[in-house]
Amino acid sequence: MRTITIEEHCASPGYLEGAGRHLQGHATHFTGLGAGLLDQLRDVDERRLSEMDAAGIDMQVLSLTSPGAEQLTGSEAETVARDANDFIAAAVARHPNRFAGFGTIPVASPHTAADELERLVARGFKGVMINGHARGRYLDDQAFWPILERAQSLNVPIYLHPTEPPRGVVETWYQGFSPGVSYLLANAGWGWHIETAVHVIRMILGGVFDRFPRLQVIVGHLGEGLPFMIRRLDIMPPALTRLERPVSAYLRDHIHYTISGFNFAATFLDLLLEVGVDRIMFSADYPYASMHAARAFLDQLPVSPADRERIAHTNAERLLAL
Repeated sequence: MRTITIEEHCASPGYLEGAGRHLQGHATHFTGLGAGLLDQLRDVDERRLSEMDAAGIDMQVLSLTSPGAEQLTGSEAETVARDANDFIAAAVARHPNRFAGFGTIPVASPHTAADELERLVARGFKGVMINGHARGRYLDDQAFWPILERAQSLNVPIYLHPTEPPRGVVETWYQGFSPGVSYLLANAGWGWHIETAVHVIRMILGGVFDRFPRLQVIVGHLGEGLPFMIRRLDIMPPALTRLERPVSAYLRDHIHYTISGFNFAATFLDLLLEVGVDRIMFSADYPYASMHAARAFLDQLPVSPADRERIAHTNAERLLAL
């Protein structure tokens, strides 16, 4: 069975020395791996390939690790995006049967970002990774719609990845505990996922998918809590929202969901029952989570062999033209 994982992170040396230099502290807080994790982010050659082989992973879709370029502006954002895209493109060129790529774009400059997305797709990138809000602004803001319009016209998805909530939210909701607890509560322990779910809901309620009816978005972590709330969200009917359909319809028709480290059977079953197997894709969230654990979870999913194939590779092949 072929396996493709699509939320798999990397970082160029330039990123780790510049805009991503804080990741040393992140690695220590989040995983305790410290410098070892940074080495895994840098490596897109033999070490990563050997780990993929050992875990039974045939292909990774690479993306720049969060926080990416979304909190940057101007020339700095463009420099980070160009460096990340060149780094990933070179890895794909060296190992075209093992890697594909999601691009990085300077979201704070929407027209420039849209043009960069078009250039990336021409270079063979499979879509774009956007790490949450851009300095407190979300993709329902019509200033960003040139990016969404271009993604629709190019028929490529946007992978919406978590980022830390805006500073005011962090200070109001997540402070008051020990530094380690506050950090994890605001990030991987809770805040990242709720933040991403709110972002998706804002896009729906902001009319993004009525305006761009062919746009497709991917979210990780078995849906960032959205499947659990999908029916409750229909408490806001079209008569109130002025949308063309109930909120749940957009979550079933415009959003794809990956596993990405959430190797939890009950959570998976909820997602499967709410959105169906054709919307679910395999991911490991490497190097923040184990490829071995991801593959073991895939192999034990309570689904038919045909559905396991869909999750393992067929759905990704169709969506990303792999």
